[in-house]
Amino acid sequence: MLFRVDPSSAVALGDQIAAAVRGAIADGSLHAGERLPAGRELAASLGVNVHTVLRGYQRLKEEGLIELRRGRGAVVTDAASPGRARLGEAAERLIAEARRLGLSDDEIVGVVRTGLGIAGN
Repeated sequence: MLFRVDPSSAVALGDQIAAAVRGAIADGSLHAGERLPAGRELAASLGVNVHTVLRGYQRLKEEGLIELRRGRGAVVTDAASPGRARLGEAAERLIAEARRLGLSDDEIVGVVRTGLGIAGN
């Protein structure tokens, strides 16, 4: 899997790393059970801090796309599917657009709650 980051982008480097993995799962080039590069290795190859990589990996863990296992590294979960990864990409686009429009986190959540028909609960 090829990782690329753009230091001049407004998107945080860790988020760019997460997006690269999400995209690879979405297009089917990365599958359940496959390992991601070790944090230190990837950080060195990209010229970024290891904590930047780990932030990206943590985001993917929170999304349920990878597991972080001590001694084994980051592994794509069985729950990771192309559809779920595409949904994560869509959520990232929604958040980015909402931020461009100046919405706060609470306002973004309100938009989603309204879309779900649970506004005001």
